[in-house]
Parts: sequence; structure tokens; C-alpha cells
Amino acid sequence: MPSQDLAPTRDDKFAFGVWCLQNRGRDPFGDATRAEISALDCIRGLAQRNCYGFEFHDNDIIPFGASAKQRDEVVRDIQKVMADTGIKCTMGTTNTFHHPVFKDGAFTSTDPAVRLYTTQKVMNCIDLAAELGAEVFVFWGGREGVEVDASKDPVSASGWLRDSLNFLCEYVLAQGYSMKFSMEPKPNEPRGDLYLPTVGSVLAFIQTLRHPEMVGINPETAHIKMAGLNPYHEFAQALDAGKLLDVHLNGQKPLRFDQDLTFGSDDLKEAFYTAKLLIDHRYEGTIGFDAHPYRTESDCWDFVDRSMRTYKILQEKVRRYNECRPIQDLLREIHGANTHLKGFTARFSREAAQKLKDMSFDPVALASRKLSYERLDQLVTELLLGVI
Repeated sequence: MPSQDLAPTRDDKFAFGVWCLQNRGRDPFGDATRAEISALDCIRGLAQRNCYGFEFHDNDIIPFGASAKQRDEVVRDIQKVMADTGIKCTMGTTNTFHHPVFKDGAFTSTDPAVRLYTTQKVMNCIDLAAELGAEVFVFWGGREGVEVDASKDPVSASGWLRDSLNFLCEYVLAQGYSMKFSMEPKPNEPRGDLYLPTVGSVLAFIQTLRHPEMVGINPETAHIKMAGLNPYHEFAQALDAGKLLDVHLNGQKPLRFDQDLTFGSDDLKEAFYTAKLLIDHRYEGTIGFDAHPYRTESDCWDFVDRSMRTYKILQEKVRRYNECRPIQDLLREIHGANTHLKGFTARFSREAAQKLKDMSFDPVALASRKLSYERLDQLVTELLLGVI
């Protein structure tokens, strides 16, 4: 595959969080290893690399406690870079986890004043996101959880979160913004247990909201693997429900702390299937990367280039998979049994129910059918290794 085919274009719709590029390599056991770069330099650098968009927390670009004048100056500077380069703001979100005021939750704090302060902060960030043209606004509940179960009732906490999201949906409608909310699940960290830990739990919660049509899901590879689940399946559940509004791709060793490794660095086959899902089902949102450059790096740009290049390579592998005759022949064989029965249960009728009850099946014969999954998996492995 010629290297020029891997150059990113705006049509790829790649986006990075400003916070990813600003990461200084600090961890719980060591101090920063590189200098922080400004939000403007992050956005300019992404634009120079043909990146479609950027994502931000409010305090990535507006310092905490900044005056209205300072805020407006920052917004003008960012809008100028956007106008000069064509890069878009694809997603906004609010930092409701860093300041000590959120030490026991934001929307789920036991203190109603903290919950109102959180809602106020989010309203201001929604205004900011709207000014920058973002149409997706993400909620990641980094402090929405507990270490001490006696401290709060989870049903009450869900109610506090529901009330706040209902209020904010109404705010978006009242302001006339073209914006949808997207919730990002995570099982733990920084709290011992976080509320709404998986795609399934978020899907169930969304249906209890006053405006479920305005709310979707932003799944992240690492968060899913922290729960010991399969990103391919979790992304698919959100997609099947029509709720996949945004994605965060990265890498993660299962059942560990949130590592935020580069996409594809840990499990290429898993990354391939995630990319294949998005491509085959014509996902139209941005391809967001939410990871950190390794602590050994002096800057973030090799990380940015690598992330986009990996996805482009996998994109080409998906094309080859879909055109690979041995793979497709084998899939037709696997899915070719009893095709006359397909769709039988798609619609219920009394007649169909009776017909099904009257059918005769031979379980032994059905069980004897060969399914060549070893060969199929090997073909995929060889495709990824470049043998076929």
C-alpha cells in the first residue's frame, strides 16, 4: 500500500481531544516529562495535519475562573484559527472532575449547591460549544460514583443526574442550539465505582429521560476493556440502538487502570473489528481519538500522526477483507444453511406461531454441521499480517 494513500484528509473526519495533546506525561508516580502546549497550538497543529476537528473541555481552552473578557478573547482567537484553517470543533464537554468541589460527585453530589454549580458550569460550556459550532456535547461522569456505598443511595443519585440532564436538554431547546448530548460510560476510576458503567446501562438510563431523542452514547475503547468487555460488541450495541453519536478510540490492557494507550497499539485484531464495524455500518460521526502520548515522548505529534495512520491502514484492511474471495466464500458457506427459514420470526402472527410449533427439527443433524471458524480466524490473521 503506497504511503501516500495513508495521508489523512478532512473526509476521514478524524478528531482529537485538546486534552490529549496537552497531556504532560504526569502520572500518580511521576511528574511531568514534557511542556504543556497551548490550546491554540494544539488546534493549529491538528489543522496542519489535515485533521477534521478538535474536541475540548471548557478548562482546556478557558482557564478556571477566567473573566468574561478573557473568555471572549480566547473564543475569538480560536474562531480565527478555525476560519483560517478550516478545522472544526466537533465536540465539547465540561470538566466536572478536577476541582476539589467535585470530590464527591458533580451531578450526583449529596450537596444540592454542588449539583446546581455543576449545572451552571455545564450551561456555560454548552454556550461555548455552540459558539464554536459543536453539535455533540459529551457527559463523562468522572466523579459520579462512590467508594462508600453507605454514603448515597444509587436510585436517588440517578434521579439527581436525570433531573440535571432533563434541565439541560430543555436549556438547549430554549436556546435553539443544534446540539445533541452523548454520555460516555466508564466502570471505575477515578471513583471506586462509577454510575452508568457500560453502554447497556447508559441505553437503559436514556430511556428514562424526558428527551431521549436528544441523548446518545460516546463509547471509549479503554473504558469498555476496563470492564472486561469487548469494544466491538459494545460499539455495536450503541450503533444498533441508533445511539452512537461519537466515538473515542484508544488502546487498553484489560482490567487495569485507564491507560489511554494509542489506538491499535495493544490488540490489532480488536482495533480492526472496531474499524470494520464503523465502516461497514456507515457510521457518519467523527473518528475521535482519546489517548495520551507515551510518557517518554517530548511532544504529541508522533502520537497524532500514528493514530490517524493506524486507522487508515485498518480502513484499507477492511476493504481487502470485504473483497477477499477466500474469506467471503467461507462466510457464504457459514451463513448458507437453511436460507429458506431466514426472517421467519421477523413478524408475529398466530398462523406463523402454529407453523413454527408444527415444524420438525433434527438437533443431531443441526449440530453435525461443520463451522470452519479456525480457518476463518486464520484468514483474518493472515490478512492483518499482510500474507493475503
